[in-house]
This record gives sequence, C-alpha cells and structure tokens, in this order.
Amino acid sequence: MRPTLHPRLLNGRTGDPGVFVEALHLSETVLLDCGDLSSLSIRHLLRVGLLAVSHAHMDHWAGFDRLLRPLIGREKRLLVVGPEDFAARMHHRLQAYTWNLAHRIPADLVIEVTEVVHGPALPRARFRLHHRFAREDLPPQPTAPDGTVLELGPLRLRAAVLDHGTSCLGFALEEGAHLNVWRTRLQERGLPTGPWLAGLKAAVAAGLPDDHPIRVFARPAEAALAPARPLGELRDLVVASPGQRLAYLTDFADVPANRAAATRLVRGADTLFIEAPFAAEDAEIALDRRHLTTRAAGEIAAAAGARRIEPFHFSPRYAGQEERLMAEVVAAAGKGRVLGGEASGRE
Repeated sequence: MRPTLHPRLLNGRTGDPGVFVEALHLSETVLLDCGDLSSLSIRHLLRVGLLAVSHAHMDHWAGFDRLLRPLIGREKRLLVVGPEDFAARMHHRLQAYTWNLAHRIPADLVIEVTEVVHGPALPRARFRLHHRFAREDLPPQPTAPDGTVLELGPLRLRAAVLDHGTSCLGFALEEGAHLNVWRTRLQERGLPTGPWLAGLKAAVAAGLPDDHPIRVFARPAEAALAPARPLGELRDLVVASPGQRLAYLTDFADVPANRAAATRLVRGADTLFIEAPFAAEDAEIALDRRHLTTRAAGEIAAAAGARRIEPFHFSPRYAGQEERLMAEVVAAAGKGRVLGGEASGRE
C-alpha cells in the first residue's frame, strides 16, 4: 500500500521536538509540538490545520508565534489540542500583543482549543481575531472511550495523558480504512473502470444498505442515463485495509502507569516517534527528570508492536554519540523493528 502519511522530524534527533505531517490528498497538515519551527517555510505554516501540543515546556511551545504571524490576515480555522489549562496559556500568549487594529483586517483567524484531561468531558475554548482574541468558552466535548479528540478530514487524532511532573500528552494520528477495488473482479463481471467507482467506495464507507442504487458508467457524460445496480451486488468489489497509524510520545517518566497508557495509545503504529533522551546506564537520571531511556523507548515500541521507530529528543550530554543511543534502542526493541529513516531529516 502506498503511504499516505508523510511525517518529518523537524529538528533532527537532538533539537526541539516537533513532527510535521502531510497527508496525501489533504491540503491541511498536522503539526505535533511547535518548539523550533525555523525549518518550515511560510508555505508550510499556512497549511497547518491542526496543532497538537504535548505540554507547555518551552522547547515544545516556543515556536507558536512563528506559526501565528503568517496566519494573521488569512481566513483560517486552526484547531489546537493541548493538556489541562492550555486554553488559558493560549489566551495569555495571544493577549501579549495589542489587537486594537484587528477590525481593519478583513479575514478572520479563529483558533479553537481542546484540552485533553482526565474526566467525562474535554474543555474547549475559541479565540477570534475579530474579537481581539477574547476567550469564548465552548460546550465541553464528551470524552471518547478510545481517546479520540478530533478529526481533520480523513485523519483522526487520539491522545492520552502522561505524567512528566505536569500533564503531557501522547498522540496517535490515524487514517480511516483504505478502500480499494478488485480490478480482476471488475474484469470478470465485464464492468468498466471509471468515476462510478468513487461512488461505490463512498457508499461502502458510509455503510449504506444493500438496496442502495449505484450507477455504473465509464465516463461522466454517461452518468445520468447509466443503469443502476444494488449495492449488495457490488459490495464484494471493494476491499478495506487499515489506514496508516503514526504515533508521537515525548516527555514522560518511565513508571508503570505511563508505560501502560502509552502502549495502549500507540499499539500497532506504523511509525512511532518516541523520545529517548538518556542512555540506558543513566536510568536514575532519567527517572529523576521524568524522561525515558533508550532501553525504555525500545521496550515500549516492542510492547506496542510498532513497525518503525524514530527515536528523538536525545540529550545534548551525549553529543557525538547518536549511533550509541540508536543501537541501545535497537537492542531493547528486538528484531523485526525498522529504525530511523527519511522521516528524521531536516529540509
């Protein structure tokens, strides 16, 4: 299956954490954390539709102004996800500027914040440029059993609350199922390829009943007069396969509750971005600072069944020792895991 999610680790394995995700056929992009955004062009920043911030430590949040600046003057709705009290932090950040001329800007920028917290509902708030970014509380969103926070087109964002001495969010970004057509079955039944197949896949995806009519035609000009067949006769032409799953874990202590929550969230990830700041021998230092070791990162990836591992957030105390840290992750993850790759570079 051709990959449709294309993530990029913005600052290598030692810089500020941050992953920029582009999805095939989706104009908007996803940004996981926003510390140093200097590697993203204005063109990239304008496409960000969802910003997910793990927590408000400076190396994960300092670059927000770089994202905000080019959005002023654009008609835009930016979805933001963060931990408890993140809407208050967003409000203070926005109010650090003077907006007395905001009414002269024709386009409105709307920022909607959802906080991921323990409890039955997720607090939400909205900030609008034309209202000088005053806080508007929105109705809380019921907490989903599977941790789903919101959707962006075909993408679904799930989150879990982890402990880093403060609430820190782990994220899983998932596509819906891929629907493909068996071309051999089309040929066996003498059915044409063409734009009608998009309607067939949409009907299957929507779970429409078997008697729903599907018009079969090879060219758009034939659509109006094309014969219709019941969906039940055509459903077996479509096969569903799981969409891609990308996960992001950073800044949490290696304690049982965190391991369990993180493993549940990222289980079966095709690509797992996971912090590995400290070498295995420095486990006491890692625990004191509420971070993972290379061994812990590898073990979590193995327990979750992640196919590809992208370690990052290496501590500067190991300058020049990247190969050693990577080897320790590999040793803990075990055989069958792919480590590193093109997602880890800067443009």
